[in-house]
Amino acid sequence: MSADYAARYGLSAAEEAWRRKAQAFALEEVAPLSREADRAGRFPRALVPRMAALGLLGTPVDTAHGGGGASALAAAVVAEELGRVDGSVRGFLAVHVGLVTQTVAQFGTDEQRRAWLPRLLSGATIGCFALTEPGAGSDAAAVTTTVRDDGDHVVIDGEKHWITNGGVAGLAIVFGTADPSAGRKGIEAWLVPTSTPGFEAHPMDGHALGHRASDHARLVFRGVRVPRANRLGPARGGFKVAMGGLDHGRLNVAAGAVGIQAACLDACTAFARSRRQFGQRIGDFQQVGALLAQMRVDLEASRLLVHHAARTLDRTRGPATAETSAAKLFATEAALRTATQAVRLHGARGYDDALPLERHYRDAIGLTIYEGTSEIQRVILARDLLGRDDPAADGPREGARGHKDGAR
Repeated sequence: MSADYAARYGLSAAEEAWRRKAQAFALEEVAPLSREADRAGRFPRALVPRMAALGLLGTPVDTAHGGGGASALAAAVVAEELGRVDGSVRGFLAVHVGLVTQTVAQFGTDEQRRAWLPRLLSGATIGCFALTEPGAGSDAAAVTTTVRDDGDHVVIDGEKHWITNGGVAGLAIVFGTADPSAGRKGIEAWLVPTSTPGFEAHPMDGHALGHRASDHARLVFRGVRVPRANRLGPARGGFKVAMGGLDHGRLNVAAGAVGIQAACLDACTAFARSRRQFGQRIGDFQQVGALLAQMRVDLEASRLLVHHAARTLDRTRGPATAETSAAKLFATEAALRTATQAVRLHGARGYDDALPLERHYRDAIGLTIYEGTSEIQRVILARDLLGRDDPAADGPREGARGHKDGAR
């Protein structure tokens, strides 16, 4: 990592301090555990108290709620540094902080914040975001988990799958429909303690391609009864809550993809300098040099897109959906290209888990899928460009590219 990162990318002193803290933690405490955690397929939960002590469980959460009060850019560079070393640990933070803690802080009542934020920020409770179902992935409005009234409680029935942190969580944000005929307008979000009777968490079947040290679970709700006070956000307002959470999560994923690219480029550059074939460094062969140059361009473009999205969030204090989607689309696709080429360049060395390159390759594929596939990001960006269909309009109109005019 270049010593002038802060000067080159215009980080404030506080943002650079967060980056350096995350970098040290990743290199000194996460990296020694990464290979074995990946092999064992087990999340290194012992790291959670340490992340809490460093403030990493609440980096972007407002200080009024007990968080670090850091900028979105600071949170992004934290995710980049962790992504350079371990995608599973970064993924844990993306869910726990971005999808759960920030969502509770943004949409929760004062009582809900008092009840849950101290526990989430301290790591005493781990959070998960229970949105995805076997039949509702990219189409978040298609959830079939039901929420029905029962006096001063509601009852939740249904199933979720591929829920990161699901097996270790103490709190789940659960999305279900209160009116299946209403589509997205019938969705609600509920805070559900995982100790609630009827809540079941099961490991996912099979063996994941990447993020093997993440805790992925299938959640089953059999008559899960929770108080009405546990609703997060307004009645029938769950879709907005879900999209708000995904805005935070997608930026973290994009930043993690930047980290994978940086790690792969560093490894490839060092290898291209030291490895000699046919009497010269392999980096001096035109094809290898061109490959490194393209990796560098992709990394710079990805990092700048992430920084632009983060700065937009910091400046507007509102949604930056198009900017975040653009960063997520480009950075994750670039990470997959870069990791693929890194494995190839290293030959047999890259094919073995003695180096982290094959793990970065497997993790990079996942980045293009979760928090919205690349195809979904293209849909979001196209809708942002086109705005809503208005047959009466003739030619370009004011605000056609604005967020308010563009449907998700």
